[in-house]
Amino acid sequence: MPNKPAYHDHCANLFCHEAEQPTQLSCGAVTRYRDIALGIARRIHSGDLASGTELPSVRELAREHGTTASTVTRAYRHLADGDVIVLADRRPARVPPTGRVAAARFLDSDRVFRLAASDDPALRFLLDAVGHAVTGSGVRGSFHALRALERGDADGAAIHLRDRAGVYNEHFGRALLRHRDPHLIHLWRREQGFLLPPGNPDGIRTAHDVGGLRIARRETGAGTKVLLDQLLIEAGTSPEHIAGPELASHFECGLAVVAGIADTALGLRSAARDLGLDFVHVAWEPYELVLPAESLPPAQPLVAALARADLRTRINALGGYDLSLSGQTTHLTTD
Repeated sequence: MPNKPAYHDHCANLFCHEAEQPTQLSCGAVTRYRDIALGIARRIHSGDLASGTELPSVRELAREHGTTASTVTRAYRHLADGDVIVLADRRPARVPPTGRVAAARFLDSDRVFRLAASDDPALRFLLDAVGHAVTGSGVRGSFHALRALERGDADGAAIHLRDRAGVYNEHFGRALLRHRDPHLIHLWRREQGFLLPPGNPDGIRTAHDVGGLRIARRETGAGTKVLLDQLLIEAGTSPEHIAGPELASHFECGLAVVAGIADTALGLRSAARDLGLDFVHVAWEPYELVLPAESLPPAQPLVAALARADLRTRINALGGYDLSLSGQTTHLTTD
């Protein structure tokens, strides 16, 4: 067992270091056995555990990590299922010749996708469907989501931003990820329009009709505020001259109309439906995930979930959603 001492020189430090800094083990709530498996896979991938290295016995590793033998056994089986290590009866677990390549695949498959996203009621259903494979970054608003992606605080940004030419999302993805091979994953289209009191007492039909009214607006950085400002400018109204509250979600904007503190708001049909408001259609907009090529593998649980009939039924029931192109991935060329 010539390689075994080299492993033991590092093993205690590795697991002691990880125990002191659990946030480096994973993004989100993962179980103990996966933490152990990930630590070993990282050592194999880095080359610290070379081909042929024999790993500690289950009891040794359990003692070093302060856990149970059954937890370590599960970790070893998890690694063996991914061909990262080889298990054999009455012989120590060891790193196979292909262990380093297998470890790279294993680490990609276990990577938790960090999602920054604009407000969307359907998103909570999607996150429920993917479970621990995706974690929200806590960022809301299209601009803020892109900023989190640019800072490295997110692996992808779900946005709905219309550029000067009227095209959604593509320009922003190309500009932000020009040197990182940008892609778009289409999540769904959703219907935006004016949320109105029942009976539409102000007779609103287009953005030309809202000048001088109190409009509940989304916060700066939200894609819906960008769209509203564009519509007002096109109608000859300066957004700076509009009165009304600034709120954090489509639902809150709808509540402002219900409460009478706003005459209208730009928001989703689903919000109007939930609150019993009238709705005047303005646009169907694509809600899409912007991400670099290296984030495509950990984003696959999102794509897989979009094909599930139960999820599609839940989203369609919200009203104002089109899932016909959900999961379609586009490579954004940057020539």
